[in-house]
Amino acid sequence: MRHESLVIEAGRTEAHYWRDLWRYRELFGFLAWRDVLVRYKQTAVGIVWAVLRPLLTTLILVFAFGKIAGLSSNGVPYPILVLAGNIPWVFFASALGESSQSLIGNSNLISKIYFPRMILPASAVIVALIDCLICLGILPIFMGIYGYWPTWRLVTLPIFILLALIAALGPGLLVTALNVKYRDFRYIIPFIMQFGLYVSPVGFSSSVIGEKFGPVWQMVYSLNPMVGVIDGFRWAVCQTAPVHLPSFCISTTLSFLMLAWGISYFRKTERTFADVI
Repeated sequence: MRHESLVIEAGRTEAHYWRDLWRYRELFGFLAWRDVLVRYKQTAVGIVWAVLRPLLTTLILVFAFGKIAGLSSNGVPYPILVLAGNIPWVFFASALGESSQSLIGNSNLISKIYFPRMILPASAVIVALIDCLICLGILPIFMGIYGYWPTWRLVTLPIFILLALIAALGPGLLVTALNVKYRDFRYIIPFIMQFGLYVSPVGFSSSVIGEKFGPVWQMVYSLNPMVGVIDGFRWAVCQTAPVHLPSFCISTTLSFLMLAWGISYFRKTERTFADVI
């Protein structure tokens, strides 16, 4: 009697690897759906926290930058300006946090079978994306309170959500790989996110940098990839929110470069994950 053996192994070339990612798309969907169910099924805390987190942060930033510092909002009600910047930031921070623990949290799966490991951090980002979509539901409430409504530019919002995903996935892959090799790296991640909240234009318009420090510093400031994401969100949501095009282009380019770097580093270290983890 003839027996056929099926050998499952990693693709030997980059082309094989990306084909493997497509072949394992059902696993990606299963893992993403599992994480969403764990977060939201039979619990109100997950949904409440997804709304409460950006809401509380928005109130604090409005008080700090709008009331105390008295920064300009370019004619946009300050709470709407901050919330429109806070939503993509919360998505970025959640995606970075979720993806950084994705490999360690699935170590038993990694040690038993082969599949493209990139599926794990990518599926973890989906939970953060769901949180982001829930947060977007707060915006119409704020706009109704202030009688401030978006224009046709709102239809471009999915483009900037995709840009936010790209900006989050690159650092997410990099941090995920580092966290496997250096376990104490997980203690640095909360500091990075806390520091990033204040150096990103979440509580204020990025145009404030140019007004107070000049165009050169505004260009330097745009080296933060989240500047382009947040400015894009505000441009889509707010009627008068300006976008400094050169800064936006620099920031967006860096998001794609970070994605390329994250993928490259992840691929170089991926083959050792099963041994190290």
